Amino acid sequence: MRNYLFKILLTGEGGVGKTSLLRRYVDGFFDDSTIMTVGVEFFIKEITFDDVHCSLQLWDLGGQKRFRYLLENYVMGARGALLLFDLTRMPKIGVILEWVNIARLHDINLPIILVGSKNDLEDLMAVDDESALHIKNAFNMIDYIKTSAKSDYNVELPFEILARKLIDVSRY
Repeated sequence: MRNYLFKILLTGEGGVGKTSLLRRYVDGFFDDSTIMTVGVEFFIKEITFDDVHCSLQLWDLGGQKRFRYLLENYVMGARGALLLFDLTRMPKIGVILEWVNIARLHDINLPIILVGSKNDLEDLMAVDDESALHIKNAFNMIDYIKTSAKSDYNVELPFEILARKLIDVSRY
């Protein structure tokens, strides 16, 4: 069996649901009382599929502007990233650009998946698929996925897609 270790960043503004998505993915539960991430939080998830074992180091980057100066050192060595935005709030392109630049600081081709969070809040949707796909394509991201940590919708999918992509890249 092949073993891989990948450092994955979770990026995006404060309050978009990065920590909630990670807690659901890693620990299997939803906690709606999540408090603001100060600086960076770190999670590990072991996954196995096909003949491959992956250890994912998941770096939850605090979304508040006042922590940005800390992030430069934390993104070094990253192999991929998820860029989250809240589906109930139209993201500003400048903000998306800022997070893409943070994630790709040391690797201009870093694979990023755009993740629309809070898909369970159907009545409050502010972003349609066409707009999200436009953002994905504008910033050369590898995929766009809608998730909900609360309802457990598509929680594992972005991590698995990214892990498979990184395995494919690592094999050659």
